[in-house]
Amino acid sequence: MKTAELLERIERDWQAARPDVNPEPMLTVIAVQRTSQLLQGALEAFFAGYDLTPSAFDVLATLRRSAPPEGLTLGDLAHRMAVTPPAVTKRVDGLERRGWVTRHPDPGDRRTVRAALSAAGRAAVDELLLAHVAHEEALLGQLTPDERRTLRQLLGRLSPAAEGP
Repeated sequence: MKTAELLERIERDWQAARPDVNPEPMLTVIAVQRTSQLLQGALEAFFAGYDLTPSAFDVLATLRRSAPPEGLTLGDLAHRMAVTPPAVTKRVDGLERRGWVTRHPDPGDRRTVRAALSAAGRAAVDELLLAHVAHEEALLGQLTPDERRTLRQLLGRLSPAAEGP
């Protein structure tokens, strides 16, 4: 069932079952959740075509955009990706096996490990980046640039309530 049909059905059902309850908050959250799930599925399918996951690409993209030449500590990488350090370790393991990421001790603290893109990893992310952006452009094609900005602003205002204190 399409999202719009689902939302109309839920609204009608609540109006019939509990006309005293305003279903608008539920409908809004369901719309956001459903759209998020659909976008996630589209990204998973896209990256599967490159034998990657969205989370593995996130590591590559974060290292490409944010890392100095010596790379980032795994803790810094986790922080920039907003995931746990064990999640980063697992993702880096897979990318290291592919030869796209290297690990080396931090010169300032040999107990700390840094991750960096290898030459092959940098080439892979640079090549994939253009296809990824084109795919996301297609996913967002129904929205104008102004609508996209507005959506980001609205979601940015909503996020703190969901993130909590």
